[in-house]
Amino acid sequence: MSRSDTTETIIEFERLSETLEGRRHRTFLRARSRRRVDGKVVLITGGARGIGSETAKALTAKGARVVVTDVDAAALSEVVAEIGADKAVGVVADVCDLAAMEAAVARGVEKFGGIDLVLANAGIASYGSVLGVDPATFKRVLDVNLLGVFHTVRAALPSVIERNGYILVVSSLAAFAPAPGLAAYNASKAGAEHFANALRLEVAHQGVDVGSAHMSWIDTPLVREAKADFSAFRQMLNSMPGPLSKTTSVDACVKAFIQGLERRQRHVFVPGWVGIIAQLRTLVNSRIGTHDTLAQASQLVPWMDAEIARLGRSTSARNVGAAS
Repeated sequence: MSRSDTTETIIEFERLSETLEGRRHRTFLRARSRRRVDGKVVLITGGARGIGSETAKALTAKGARVVVTDVDAAALSEVVAEIGADKAVGVVADVCDLAAMEAAVARGVEKFGGIDLVLANAGIASYGSVLGVDPATFKRVLDVNLLGVFHTVRAALPSVIERNGYILVVSSLAAFAPAPGLAAYNASKAGAEHFANALRLEVAHQGVDVGSAHMSWIDTPLVREAKADFSAFRQMLNSMPGPLSKTTSVDACVKAFIQGLERRQRHVFVPGWVGIIAQLRTLVNSRIGTHDTLAQASQLVPWMDAEIARLGRSTSARNVGAAS
């Protein structure tokens, strides 16, 4: 090879290297941009209190804008007022109503241009055995926790696809470690996890990532109200082994959720040990794994049913009011 040929080869190689380096740099910048919440628009359901409201506040503090929905108009207004109308829009909407969720998304798109991220967070619980729980309340839990996730995602998905966004579906430790007296909650959260798994397969080729969040007991209104209403629930919680009896702060959960949204994680576990339970779900639900729970359930379930009969309701007073 002549000197001129060698020089041309070197020049061509350098040009190719610069092109490849440029592509790598642009890919890196796109990936880094996708992993930031600054400038992103986030749809949050169940955003009037607890994890939803605190996540909305934390996201806007990092430069995001939020579309927050809930059925509690007064609490929702307080959250939006605290964040500021320039960063948040609140829409009173029931996740059980697809048209209402479509209207909420339309409001967000109109104000902020689109939806980048979704936190399908709305959820409630019922209490009591399958024989003792109020059937209408049981159905309401399934409607909110599972059908509500579908409505949320269905309404937001066109905009999320357009923006190559990310969806985080809030499931629970209960998806793979059920507790007696919470059949509707257990079933709905297991369903939410599988919904997320199926959705991930459907939208991956469209540049959309999907994750599911699994939390143990978090110090939310849902857990506090259950503790206040039912001494049987308090006893069940206290009798659980090791970390299963502990309640995690809302702040810790919010940090994990924001990290999940930023990193577009496949799974978010709060606390981290919940991920170990997820891996051991077959053992957890085996004859060995349920031995202690079976022994306790013979006392706790009749106790819980008796308390429900005295209260005249199978969920918190706040949920009864919201449903009506």
